[in-house]
Amino acid sequence: MKKIFAALLSASFLLCPMVVSQASADDHRRPHVVVQKKVVVRSHWKKGYRVNASERRRFSDVNDYRRYRLAPPPRGYRWVRADNDYLLIGVTSGIISSIIAGR
Repeated sequence: MKKIFAALLSASFLLCPMVVSQASADDHRRPHVVVQKKVVVRSHWKKGYRVNASERRRFSDVNDYRRYRLAPPPRGYRWVRADNDYLLIGVTSGIISSIIAGR
């Protein structure tokens, strides 16, 4: 009985590296899947840029800024929507003071 047990024990020690090598070989054959979420927001609007009158005509005013989770504009400024961005523009100067990417 001891001889049989010793033979099985030694066989298990000899077969263990082959099982491990087979498992690692299977891991190398399977492609690794890496998922990365990359969001690229490109806007041609820059802070401090002066918007001319012809560009301002294309913008739509945002009167319900709370709906878009925007802060209330300070006196002399207004929120406008340009493309998919929200711009805080000075009413008289037309200078962009803040940009919020489209939500």
